[in-house]
Amino acid sequence: MIQAEDFRQESRALAAVLEPLGDKDFDQPTLFKGWTIDHVIGHLHMFNVAATATLESDAAFQAVFAPIAAGLAKGQSLLDTQFPWLDGLKARALFEAWRNGAEQTADAYANADPKTRVAWAGPQMSALSSITARQMETWAHGQEVFDVLGAKRLEKDRIRNIAHLGVSTFGWTFVNRGLGVPDAAPHVRLTGPSGVVWDWNMPQEDNGVRGLAVEFAQVVTQTRNVAETSLEVTGRDADVWMQMAQCFAGPPIDPPVPGTRFAAFGNS
Repeated sequence: MIQAEDFRQESRALAAVLEPLGDKDFDQPTLFKGWTIDHVIGHLHMFNVAATATLESDAAFQAVFAPIAAGLAKGQSLLDTQFPWLDGLKARALFEAWRNGAEQTADAYANADPKTRVAWAGPQMSALSSITARQMETWAHGQEVFDVLGAKRLEKDRIRNIAHLGVSTFGWTFVNRGLGVPDAAPHVRLTGPSGVVWDWNMPQEDNGVRGLAVEFAQVVTQTRNVAETSLEVTGRDADVWMQMAQCFAGPPIDPPVPGTRFAAFGNS
């Protein structure tokens, strides 16, 4: 699957900006819920390991995920569950474990059948969806790292995978909030980093989203508020969607308030 290579390159892009950091640098808090860089990398590492395990077998996945699920059942936050799972692994040592683990995850999915069904925290998903979700999380959580370090990410056309996930979860965004799904999904036209233009859904003059694929991905992953982008949103249904878009699983989460997520030193 080419998506496995996209995930690999996404992970390497994040690793490159982290490589110069010393142990103490990983304690820097980000603008995402006060998580430190160390927390972010621990989160990514834990779920990369789970994604690799689930491709092996349901039992292998449960061996990884059962302690996490038990903690969540006791009312612990997702962040709290990763501390015992990591068992003291942090800073540079955690960084190296995550980087090596990401390569292993990419290798595991590279030759997998995209249609293979794998276990996850919620319903089963395809192997294709699983590795695409890993790229999405790496890119989205990578945003807070790039932000706090004041580094500008060199975006590539692999962002299309995340944009596609965002478009595909249009209905999920409404269902997840107990709302009726609009009859027609908005037409989405996005321009990739290379200048290529991508389209989704039927063209509609009064129901659509157009603009930069990177900004659309920021909105659906909730790393930026739509008001802070240059996206052109037309029609009520498209506007409501962009105000609450959520391409990731879990309970409904509101996007960041304008002005609360930004890059240090004025970079964006």
